[in-house]
Amino acid sequence: MKINGIKKFGGAILGLLLLCGITLISSTTAQAQYRTWNQDQSRRQQQAERDRQAQIERERQAQQQYRNDQWNNQGRRGRNGDGYGNQGGSYELRQTALNAGYNEGVKAGREDRRRGRYNPTRYSNTLKDYNSRMGDRSAYQNYFIQAFQNGYADGYRGA
Repeated sequence: MKINGIKKFGGAILGLLLLCGITLISSTTAQAQYRTWNQDQSRRQQQAERDRQAQIERERQAQQQYRNDQWNNQGRRGRNGDGYGNQGGSYELRQTALNAGYNEGVKAGREDRRRGRYNPTRYSNTLKDYNSRMGDRSAYQNYFIQAFQNGYADGYRGA
């Protein structure tokens, strides 16, 4: 009978130690998971911040590209920095078209101011002073029209 009592007592102690061990291990596991979760959350926050910064940079670059495109499309930069875009053609073609277009525009702007109307697109002869030896006809017309519109505005204002 003594052996049965020892077995019961030993079994109770063994069960108690097993219960304590499981409790101890499970609390350690829970703490380790908590630390990992915290570290993961920190990593996710850092990645989210990097993503936000990258998005801001992409948007800034897109806006800058848009401004550059607008700047170039509006003809504010030319090869001579004179406000006329680069349509190609020789120097002679460009200068002749710009001079003829501007002068015609000033005349038309002054007439329209005197008559009380405003129409900067009323150019008629976009090939004034053009010679085929100069080069590309459409480049000449593009330069002429840009200069005409600037000259028209100046003539209309009375400049």
